[in-house]
Amino acid sequence: MKSTALIGGAVALLVGLAAPALANQADDPDWPCAQRRTGTISAAAVWSGPDLAAAGRWDDDSEAAALARKLASRRTPLTDADGLLDEFAAKAGAEKPARLTHVFAGVLDLINSERDRVLVGIVRYAQGQNRLADKIRTEADKVSDAEESKDVSSPDALEQAQSSLKWDKRIFDDRSHALSYVCETPILLERRAFEIGRKIEQRL
Repeated sequence: MKSTALIGGAVALLVGLAAPALANQADDPDWPCAQRRTGTISAAAVWSGPDLAAAGRWDDDSEAAALARKLASRRTPLTDADGLLDEFAAKAGAEKPARLTHVFAGVLDLINSERDRVLVGIVRYAQGQNRLADKIRTEADKVSDAEESKDVSSPDALEQAQSSLKWDKRIFDDRSHALSYVCETPILLERRAFEIGRKIEQRL
């Protein structure tokens, strides 16, 4: 009876966790998040300052590049951005508009690069979950078949199969909960780019 409940729970879990992604499967069957997958963050979506392309290569300005890397990093709290930008702007003098534009161009490039890596990681994560889901279904079928056959000659094998099913279900469950947080990362990166853009525009 306990094993039957376990099998039913495993199947219900697989069905339930697949539901949030169903809306996106027509567009991208490998995308597991409820949030729609979008491409590179465009400058127009997060920036209303000077043309980034016209400002020249941001990494040719070593100080602007260093600040861009610090601001783009999620290890740097956004609350630190104002002080860092004020210090940079005070030293930039008459070149402040161009150099601050370099800073944002760098921030946007770096955040887009990180975001691309995150998107690839999410797809790989989801593919791993799909493989684990297939394994759980196979294990659940084996346990169910063994119970229905009423073969008591190998109770250890049945117990081992039940234990394996329970363990893989737990891993699947834990990874599914973690995925909901991972799916927020691209949005948080977009928001970071936008907020840094606003802070820089205020100082142009």
